Amino acid sequence: MTSKAGFVALIGEPNAGKSTLLNTMVGSKVSIVTHKVQTTRARIRGIAMEGDSQIVFVDTPGLFRPRRRLDRAMVAAAWSGAADADVVVLMIEAHRGLTDGVRTILDALRERVGGAPVALAINKIDRVKAEHLLGLADIMNDAFPFARTFMISAEKGHGVGGLREWLAAEIPEGPWLYPEDQVADLPLRMISAEVTREKLTLRLHQELPYQLTVETEAWDERPDGSVRIDQIIYVAREGHKGIVLGKKGETIKEVGRRAREDLEEFLDRRVHLFTRVQVRTNWLDEKERFSRMGLDWSGDA
Repeated sequence: MTSKAGFVALIGEPNAGKSTLLNTMVGSKVSIVTHKVQTTRARIRGIAMEGDSQIVFVDTPGLFRPRRRLDRAMVAAAWSGAADADVVVLMIEAHRGLTDGVRTILDALRERVGGAPVALAINKIDRVKAEHLLGLADIMNDAFPFARTFMISAEKGHGVGGLREWLAAEIPEGPWLYPEDQVADLPLRMISAEVTREKLTLRLHQELPYQLTVETEAWDERPDGSVRIDQIIYVAREGHKGIVLGKKGETIKEVGRRAREDLEEFLDRRVHLFTRVQVRTNWLDEKERFSRMGLDWSGDA
């Protein structure tokens, strides 16, 4: 059989389930997943195999109305990923339906995406009744000419196999772009930083929604097969440093423990994780920080 390889962009509103779907498709945790919106900042490529097809998923930041420079860069990254893809999948939440945000995305899809087929994935189908799903599918297909519509639960895996098979058939013929056993094209340094940022986001909830970022300072492969990872957590204000550290350092210790456990599972080896917190008032406006997140500092949404 002829090999196939292509890029699939997952787009949608924040918290639609794109990162969860990516991780389910790939079979490994490559994208940050939290219940907080706008957690994915850079386009994250996860790689899934389906028969002789290599599907490279681009998990884009959620599409929303940008206000700050970081917002604009995230939205620009999302549309760039969609415009460059061989196939686009729009994800919506079954219980929210055709929101104003989804309408805005549909309008932009008509303008920004060329001849690539666009599929609709109605996610979180377990939250609504079957008759509601059928009605929503009709409404969405009246609003946009989708190539296919899929009813899925990204979290539970329902319907994901059918979507993956359809995507494998849609992508173009060509040699594989990555080794068969590779699950992501992000550097391990960035993946490890994203894991720690996920744990911080989950632990701190609404306290620091945008005010921190994590970077991996050093990655030291040890003779015994383990790895030492040194990370720095940048916060925008002095008061945020105490929040991240917690009383007697309890918060940062718990975050580090949970991040280390995830990294050991992902890397399949022992991890020595060390973190420190540093105040960097203007990190949200520094070109270097944006570059390390894979975003364009001057990006225009």
